[in-house]
Amino acid sequence: MATLAVENSAIPLLRAAVGDDRLQTTPEALAYFASDVYRCGGLPIGVVRPATVDSLQEVVRICAATKTVMVPRGGGASYTDGYIRTEGGHLLIDTGALDSIEIDEFNAVVTCGAGVTWSALKAALDAKGLRTPFWGPFSGIAATVGGSMSQNSLSHGSTAHGISAQSVLSMDVVLANAELMSTCSSKATRFYGPDLTGLFTGDCGIFGIKARIRLPLLPVQPRFECLSYAFESFADYHAASRKAAMARLDDSHFGLDLALSQGQIGRQEGMGARLKIASDVLRKAPNKLKGVAQLVQMALAGENAMRAGAYMCHYIVNGFDQSEVGHKARLLRRILSDHGREIANSIPTFVHSVPFAPLFNVLGPNGERWVPIHGVFAHDQVVPFHAAFKALIASHQAEMDRLGVWLGTMFSPVSGSGSLYEIALYWPDARTEYHDTTLADEYLAQQPSFAANPEARAFVDTLKEAMVALMQDYGASHFQLGRAYPFQSRLSTTQASLLRAIKTELDPNGLMNPGALGF
Repeated sequence: MATLAVENSAIPLLRAAVGDDRLQTTPEALAYFASDVYRCGGLPIGVVRPATVDSLQEVVRICAATKTVMVPRGGGASYTDGYIRTEGGHLLIDTGALDSIEIDEFNAVVTCGAGVTWSALKAALDAKGLRTPFWGPFSGIAATVGGSMSQNSLSHGSTAHGISAQSVLSMDVVLANAELMSTCSSKATRFYGPDLTGLFTGDCGIFGIKARIRLPLLPVQPRFECLSYAFESFADYHAASRKAAMARLDDSHFGLDLALSQGQIGRQEGMGARLKIASDVLRKAPNKLKGVAQLVQMALAGENAMRAGAYMCHYIVNGFDQSEVGHKARLLRRILSDHGREIANSIPTFVHSVPFAPLFNVLGPNGERWVPIHGVFAHDQVVPFHAAFKALIASHQAEMDRLGVWLGTMFSPVSGSGSLYEIALYWPDARTEYHDTTLADEYLAQQPSFAANPEARAFVDTLKEAMVALMQDYGASHFQLGRAYPFQSRLSTTQASLLRAIKTELDPNGLMNPGALGF
């Protein structure tokens, strides 16, 4: 339950600086902004939404003068307490109105405000036949570029180009003293001396608030082919996906277990959504005849593609012409066929057609609450972790069944060097202000609702912590650290001292998102 907000001298100054329409202090607004996908925290004193970088600097200047804690928020899809403070009493800075997009085609750079969503950026670049190397997580309809840089994320483009942090050239960051600092003095390259840009990737906003981000541009490869493979064991899946990731033949790929494939990922949202997917498949197909053939294949496959194996992996291959795509797909099939069998490619075709789906998955397929947990493992650790994870779940299965808790798993390469293992937990429980505000009333009316279930909620929290601890036993690292994953305990004395010194230099009063990353 959210704690009460406290009076703060910054509010009248902020109202005078940004206006009533840019500052929210109503109980309803504060309750919503005190919630993320997973839990509720203490109430902020207010929510400010600056529309310009100058306005953001003025907000920070007022907070610095009044010693007001500042917590930045991007698209709001965090589930790791990235912008949630148990104590409350902070100013939440909603960066969503920093939504400018400046495309420099000649220099192959796009500069966007921190609040630009990946979906909006893709639409602007599509019009010019351009893209960024990494081009967004699956939640890109809401997830912002600034949020991805603060939290680190992967999905679209990650196999070929790595995670979000690997696709940024530089940033403009508002520091705790309101100074606007660029992380690189060169607009041509990120690596002009020590990499200051990297310091602000994955920092959860503890070093400053991102205002603008510069990303490199690539031409869109207009042709594509989707492949799907089924595997009878996780070891088979991992062997295939590791080799495929190292070959870098596809733009992105992801794996699902049977539970997640049939549940959250596999569900259809009614006839309107199916018609939209069909329309997009036809529109994006290399030619109309091939598009019709693809739709026929998908219709014949029905739900079989969701049930084809214990583990399934889905690939999207891009190229400049059909010859290039076909060559890449043939090479990929050689790698994958040693470990699995090809199945209907319905799921990656859906994802290619609708890369940024609505945020329906912030609830389970039957209206349950949802929270994911993930770890990034070295290749020699992920299969042993999988076995240990299965044993952990077996030891809790009776209690999970009693409380109606279930789970599914999703997997993805992290370039060629490691594997992301993501666990999605579901349990029956009441929705929060976050869900009721994020999801449309029409959608919620079609979903079952549950009474508050503190017993199941507490069990899920305990199980989640046990999973994170197990991941640590196998050397996992994490993205989207927020306040949920261990960080400082993994640092050496020298590393911790260096980061504390940087934090002190940039934020001497500890006003920038205190508590995140353990600072």
